[in-house]
Amino acid sequence: MDQVFGKVGSYWMGKKATQEFGSIGNDVNSLSTTIEGGAKWLVNKVKGKIQKPLTELLKEYDLAIGIFPRDITNYEFDEEKKKLTVYVPNICEVNYKDQSVLRFSTTVTGLLEKGKLSEIEGMKTKVIIWIKVTCITSVETKLHFTAGMRKCRSRDAYEVLRDGIITSKF
Repeated sequence: MDQVFGKVGSYWMGKKATQEFGSIGNDVNSLSTTIEGGAKWLVNKVKGKIQKPLTELLKEYDLAIGIFPRDITNYEFDEEKKKLTVYVPNICEVNYKDQSVLRFSTTVTGLLEKGKLSEIEGMKTKVIIWIKVTCITSVETKLHFTAGMRKCRSRDAYEVLRDGIITSKF
């Protein structure tokens, strides 16, 4: 009986240890991304490049200011290539007032043009199942999300910054 309890106990401890090490690895990755993004921000600040808030950049490109979670750590925008990279501290979901939900990875990238964010990586929406969002287009009072199919949503629902709810997986 002692041998059975010993084997069960060692199995359980091994499984718990694996979970804890996995959790520590995720925390280290998140911290690394945050530090990397902060270092880039500091270098740009020292060089004299003052970065406008993401909400201002989105307004400038005629996109709703609330399409990203409020708690982003920072972003990079390459004006020549039009590549936008947004850093989110944790994988999270944002619920909007029109009942839609977006899920964000820790890094979201896309090509930013006037009224359009295309070639998106790191964003999903729930349409029965989670589907990758590939493009967001702004047309007057509507946002068009392309996620396998094109879905039109009221822009008004995305004009307010919202907190992300941390989730365990993207």
